[in-house]
Amino acid sequence: MVGIDERLVGGECPYFGCIPSKMILRAADALAEARKVSGLAGSAEVSPDWAPVAARIRDEATSDWDDAAAVERIEQAGVRFVRGHARLSGERTVEVDGQRFVASRGVVLDPGTRPAAPPVDGLEGTPYWTNREVLQVETLPASLIVVGGGPIGAELAQGLARFGVEVAVVEGADHLLGNDEPEAGELLGTVLAEEGIQVLTGEHVTSVSYADGTFTVDVAGTVLTADKLLVAAGRTPNLDDLGLETVGLDPTVRTLDVDEHMRVQGPDGPVAGLWAIGDVVGHGAFTHVSMYQSPIAAADVRGVADAPVADYRALPHVTFTDPEVGAVGMTEQQARDAGLRVRVGQQDVAANTRGWIAQARGLVKVVEDADRGVLVGATVVAPAGGEVLGLLTTAVHAEVPTRTLLGQIYAFPTLHRAVLEALQDLS
Repeated sequence: MVGIDERLVGGECPYFGCIPSKMILRAADALAEARKVSGLAGSAEVSPDWAPVAARIRDEATSDWDDAAAVERIEQAGVRFVRGHARLSGERTVEVDGQRFVASRGVVLDPGTRPAAPPVDGLEGTPYWTNREVLQVETLPASLIVVGGGPIGAELAQGLARFGVEVAVVEGADHLLGNDEPEAGELLGTVLAEEGIQVLTGEHVTSVSYADGTFTVDVAGTVLTADKLLVAAGRTPNLDDLGLETVGLDPTVRTLDVDEHMRVQGPDGPVAGLWAIGDVVGHGAFTHVSMYQSPIAAADVRGVADAPVADYRALPHVTFTDPEVGAVGMTEQQARDAGLRVRVGQQDVAANTRGWIAQARGLVKVVEDADRGVLVGATVVAPAGGEVLGLLTTAVHAEVPTRTLLGQIYAFPTLHRAVLEALQDLS
């Protein structure tokens, strides 16, 4: 078995994504909690210091952005590792910088994505940040403009603002987290604004300039200035220059069509000996999607009888802001667009007893297929919302009848009891 990568083994997540960014958020949440002491338990003086965060990202999360340990692990598992840019060059054939490999079983693609740059006048050539640069900084700027109010933009905006950075967020959709329920994005926008972040939604950046260490960003006539600019406006699949044309596929596609066994589909059916997993198969740029698909593809490559198949009805995702925003399955609008007869229930987390005690902000929203009496989607905005989501992910995945969920006992006082309260609100 041969493993090939020209970048860091393990992909974006451990070096420039989920793991180091959550270290930032853990530290930022500690600062936010400390600032609440005066209203709950006495007095406290809070002085943010970025140095421990930068050191922890460098030393604990990324080993100074070195993947030697990851390479060693896969080699110990019996994989021959090759560093370089791989391209398909025909059926079951891959070339890497002059080396040619022919697989007896096949090739599995998991090339991931890279930060995208929107076509904004003046942006190209400026020293803007993406998630990769911001997670390597040793010192923070005094001010920051974030272009993009999706998960990456929202998380980093709140995290850095809690360290004292003056932050503005520009999002083209009508609310933050444009792929989530509107109520979730609107609530998060309110929370960020209350924390002093300037939130501009429904607006697009029309031009960017950089001079004398300052970025100037024009947002439909509103001019913003800051020391740094973070572009968090989507991802570009690493499918270009992969040699897709050598196996009969369109090299300009943004996603690869795969079946439930992760076999790549071409215009005339399955492409012989080719599987794909991860960001490039169109089920979300989430680490857990690649982790879920990997054993499915591996089993099919090995020809395992009764191999598992992919099922995305209960695909969850979490944005680790404060409050966290977790969602699974369909939004209300997606369910209606699918032709379902929908019932919706909602609970304000501040009205939940545990939420009220914690002075928490948030909501739980459940979406039911009324004809079948099962949930097809749910959203949780709450402290530890991603953990509360686990209950709802199981309900959607297993198609647990709503009446069964209503009949179970929920511990009191807990945040997850808000799920029961939302179910009782179904109408």
